Order: sequence, then C-alpha cells, then structure tokens
Amino acid sequence: MNGPLTPAGTRLKDKVILVTGSTTGIGEAMVRLFAREGAQVMIHGRRKDAAQKLAADIGGTAAFVIGALEDPKVPARLVAETVGRFGRIDGLVNNAATVARGNIEDTNQEAFDLIVAINLRAPLFLIQAALPHFRKQGGGRILNIGSINSYCGERILLSYSVSKGGLTTLTRNLADAHAAEHIQINQLNVGWTLTPNEYALKLKEGLPGDWHTKLPKSVAPSGRIHSPEEVALAAIYFLSDEAALVNGSILDVEQFPVIGRNPTKEVE
Repeated sequence: MNGPLTPAGTRLKDKVILVTGSTTGIGEAMVRLFAREGAQVMIHGRRKDAAQKLAADIGGTAAFVIGALEDPKVPARLVAETVGRFGRIDGLVNNAATVARGNIEDTNQEAFDLIVAINLRAPLFLIQAALPHFRKQGGGRILNIGSINSYCGERILLSYSVSKGGLTTLTRNLADAHAAEHIQINQLNVGWTLTPNEYALKLKEGLPGDWHTKLPKSVAPSGRIHSPEEVALAAIYFLSDEAALVNGSILDVEQFPVIGRNPTKEVE
C-alpha cells in the first residue's frame, strides 16, 4: 500500500500550523486537537486574554498572536510571527470569519466591505504571505473554512454567503495554480455548528436555552447539529500526510446533501 498510515496522536507530528480565529468555537477545537495530534499551533484572535489562556492550557507547543484581519497589514504579520516563533510554517487554516445579518435592502457598503475584508481578502493575503515559506520547505497545506451558505445561503446572510462563495473559488483557483509546487489547498464547507457564539446568538434572537435540543429534522436529521470538535476532526485529515495527494477538494461537513435537496417537501 502506498501512502502513510499514522497512529492516533501523531497525525500532525512536528507540523507548525497557524489557525486564524482560534480562541473560541471551531478554531479553538482545532488548535486543541491539532496539538493533541503532535502539532505546534499558533493561536490567533482579537483578545489577548483569551488567546493567552488557551495557549497556557495547551502548553509549550502553542503560542499566540493578536490582530484584526480587516487591517491589510495583519495577514503578513501573522505568518511572519508564526515563522519567527517556530522557525517554519507547514499549515495554514483560514478559519476566522465574521457573520452579519443582512439582505439586499439593508446591506450597506461599509458592512459589505468589512465582511469581504475578513472572510475573503484576509485568507488570500495570508496565503500569499505563506507561499514563499512553503516553497522553501518543498510544500505546505492550506485549509479554508467555508460554509454551505457558499452555494446560495440564507436570504438574511447575503454578504456572508457571497464572501464564502468567493472563498470557494479562491480555494479551487489556487489549488490548481500551485499543485505542482506540492502546495495543497482544500476547503471545508461547514454546516450548522453549535459554537458558543451561535448558542448566544440564538438566545439573543429569542430562542429558549434548550433550543439546540429541539431542532426540526429539516435542518438536523440526526436530532442535533455539529460540534466544533467534529469539524476539527475533519480538518486533521486535510492537514495530515494522509491527504498528500488531495487538492482542490471542497468537503461539505453537513448531515444531508446540500445540492438538489428540497426540504420544503418534507413532512416533520
């Protein structure tokens, strides 16, 4: 059999991975599980106290960097600080994103530009900054965290959906452009996930504290939605040597087929 089979706990051994937006939710689950699989992780967030606490919790294989991704100077700095701290960078996970409600009537230019800056522009320039290091090392892995909203999206998530659609094109374009350099670029299109931010948002919107246990089968056939840890487990594969020849792949992390499904005809 060709290709590596790595035992649990070593799938990311000695790999240096930068994960943006990793002080909470899916990003936090990623850095915790990546470290458990042997990686050295660079945590990124906006709040120093949260990043510092998480890095201390993980231990000596973790460090952190603070920065607002809408600042054009920050993407290159995050990569530079990762290389400065660990001496190299093997993987980049573009996880950070902002979600703002808005349809075509109530979306303004400032809000649209902010979402695109964080969700699409920053990943592009993070990749740009990482490419020279990947080339010097003979390759690298990039994983973009997209959304099933990239296919169409909810009507109140117009700008967010557009940004994630752009991210999908970015993933495929760069995967094709840099495959011969042993640089793999893949994407997870994540479905509804029970992050702390999502839980709090639904409470703010008026749902009861146990809303996540009473979901209709049209959105949660299994009776629940994803946990951040389940998304992180999918991410490990794409960053490991097990996916050495997987490139330009878009994996829907969802519990039903996204394309062609018509839940309006289902009977609860």
